This record gives sequence, C-alpha cells and structure tokens, in this order.
Amino acid sequence: MAAARNLGLSVATLETLRDVDRPEDLAYYRGWRGARTDGVVPAPSAISVIIPALNEAERIGAAVASARVEEKAEVIVVDGGSSDNTVAVADAAGARVLASEPHRARQMNAGARAANGDIFLFLHADTLLPSDYAQAVAGALTDERVAIGAFTLALDGDSPLNRVTEAAVRFRCRVSSLPYGDQALFLRADTFRAVGGFTDMPLMEDFELVRRLKNRGRVEILQQPVVSSSRRMERLGVIRSTVINFAIVAAYHLGVSPERLARWYRGGTAEVGE
Repeated sequence: MAAARNLGLSVATLETLRDVDRPEDLAYYRGWRGARTDGVVPAPSAISVIIPALNEAERIGAAVASARVEEKAEVIVVDGGSSDNTVAVADAAGARVLASEPHRARQMNAGARAANGDIFLFLHADTLLPSDYAQAVAGALTDERVAIGAFTLALDGDSPLNRVTEAAVRFRCRVSSLPYGDQALFLRADTFRAVGGFTDMPLMEDFELVRRLKNRGRVEILQQPVVSSSRRMERLGVIRSTVINFAIVAAYHLGVSPERLARWYRGGTAEVGE
C-alpha cells in the first residue's frame, strides 16, 4: 500500500467478503447473479418450519426443539383443535402457535400464509430434524434446478423391520423421486406460492405437491436423516402398514378420490398425527 501511495495512487481497504468453506456458506449467494453494485452481500435465507399438529402433546415439544436448534428459524405450529396440551407444550417450547381446523393440508397452508421465511420446511409433529438441517436445506436450494427436497427417513426404535422399511423408502426415493411428508419436505417460499401450496385434500397432499413440482425441477433427497416415530407401524405391524401405504398410492393413481382414500386410511378419523 505504501508503494502504491508513493506512485500517487488512491488506496482503500475493501470490506472482507465471505468465502465458501461449508455448504451453509452458499446460502449467502443464493440468487446472486453477477457482481453487486451496492456493496452489500446477500443475507442468508430465512427458514420457516411449519408443523401441523393434533393431540401431539407427548411429541410436539421435541419436534419444536429440533427445529429451534437453528436460532434464526421461525417455528410455527398449526394446531387442529387438540384436546390435550399440544398448544401449551408447543408455546412453552418456543413455537408460534396458530389455530386451524383439523385438516393437514389446510393447517400447513395456514402456516405458510403466516410464515415470513423465504424457505418453507414442513415437519410432522412426531419427527425430529437433524442438528444441521438449516445448513443442509440452504445448501440444497442454492441449486436453482432443485424445486423441492426432503431428508432421508429414519425410524425410531431398534426393530430390524424398521431398518428394512428405511431401506425400502430409500429405494423408492431413488427410483421415483417421490418422498413423502414424513421426510420433512422443503422448498422455496416463492415456489410454494407459485404452485398454489398444498392441494385442499384430506390425504396425499404431500404426494401431490411433490408430483407437481417434479415438473418444475429436480427433487433433492438429502443424506441427513430425520427421525420419525414408528408408532403406527408398531400398532399395525410393518407388513400391514407397508401394504396399506402401497394400496393407497396405487388407488390414488387409479383415480380413487382422496376423500375415499382418507376413510380407508384412517377408518373415518381425521387424526393429523397418523
């Protein structure tokens, strides 16, 4: 610098810019198209975690806590009229709690309307996010070709059949690129709004959203796992649960209405936690 001044040149120290050492650093450059002229480095993407819930007092606290590992994340729990302490537990855990009718698609759409983030992540109330979820999501969405993403599925419990189920889900995702809602779907907020959010249907709303977005870009499956409750499989049995899921998806492809599928799947109930 001294040599430059001796030559009569003007010298100034520029602001130190962020380099890219880790996946989360890429979030600073999402949407950056060439040099900025205002000297401002783009801020990291804000993430909103939206959790539909109904009578999930035993699990909602842990789900919220897993989302709040990311200090800047906005965590919204949309309660469908719980008769237990779900609302109180979610509020105590630090979530913003909204009220809705017991309908998962409508609950998630209500949460999205209230959310402020530019990334939406939809989390089931009985599912836990990995500690680095925010960085992983931001890193995935720096690729503009990615329309929607999800995590690898892990089930709690030590049953060998759970490991078989996990392997089957990985195979399904690899072959069809159709993750389900229990894998914590995430996407850009503007993409979610552009496709009109979740279709207003009582079942298969997650499947339908992913299927629509496959036409807009790539479906990214992250290696990091979310840990989901295996309670339904424990109650019904792994084989029976797998057969039911396969039959529901096949029937949907054949044109059976979501309303009829919901009656088959839930036995006439509307439990979001199932």
